[in-house]
Amino acid sequence: MAEAPAGGAEPMETLSGGDDGVGSGEVQSNHSSSEDSSDSESDEEAENVHVDALEKAVRGNPSDYDAHVRYIQCLRKLGDMEKLRQARKSMNELFPLSAKMWMEWANDEVALRSGSEAISEIEEIYEKGVHEYLSVPLWLDYIHFVEEHDPLVAQCSPAGISKMRDLYERAISAAGLHVVEGNKIWDAYREFEEAILIAIDDSDNEENARQVRRVRALFHRQLSIPLTDLKETLLAYKNWEGGQRNVDEMNYDADGIPASVASAYQKAMDMYNARVSYEDQLSNSDASDSDRLQYFMVPSVSS
Repeated sequence: MAEAPAGGAEPMETLSGGDDGVGSGEVQSNHSSSEDSSDSESDEEAENVHVDALEKAVRGNPSDYDAHVRYIQCLRKLGDMEKLRQARKSMNELFPLSAKMWMEWANDEVALRSGSEAISEIEEIYEKGVHEYLSVPLWLDYIHFVEEHDPLVAQCSPAGISKMRDLYERAISAAGLHVVEGNKIWDAYREFEEAILIAIDDSDNEENARQVRRVRALFHRQLSIPLTDLKETLLAYKNWEGGQRNVDEMNYDADGIPASVASAYQKAMDMYNARVSYEDQLSNSDASDSDRLQYFMVPSVSS
């Protein structure tokens, strides 16, 4: 049997020396931190192995679209911007990128860069995107970027305003006829011109009248195109026009809008309703394939 220590001292019961387990807690905490650090390092190693495998897959088979997409997604997650830029450029040499991928590319650059040189290069990214992909969200993203980051636009300088008008007109030409989403570009364009109108000094009658005509012309153009929410656009126009009647002498009908605009609006609504009916017939789940083919072949909607 083991003997008690000399001098009658009693055996120690804990390593903490009676500190109510504090020392034990510190050991556990340090152990937990060590495990977390180890797990983080393991995750990072696994990600690096994964991205290396995807890089090899892309190099081994450059025509594999999905491999390019997965490789880019992995690099975004890791935040390796240099490799990410090159991966995007390499993919775009072989494939058109989706609108989402173009927006991600531009926004990633916006988050990391600033200055006039960066603005020009990011605009080039958007230009490539809208050139190869018809997308209302992509155009709007481009427009919002220029509005927020171009100093000439932010200062409402003549050059900045001219640049924005040119950009909006290009967006309208490219995507303004999109039945479902085209109205978003028109609405943004009008809001831009209305903001300029509000900023004009009330005493400058000539400039006020000129800007009123700009806004009015945008309303008239939009109301002549078969777009979603055309009724809401007409209501917005009536409300706006009510405060502008004294600027120009026009032939208004009983409904408070020019007769020519009312006629163009009705034609646009007829075209829109015909398209909706046409799409409903094509998507009718109860219709036979032969019926759908017949609907498709009949030119029921004039272009």
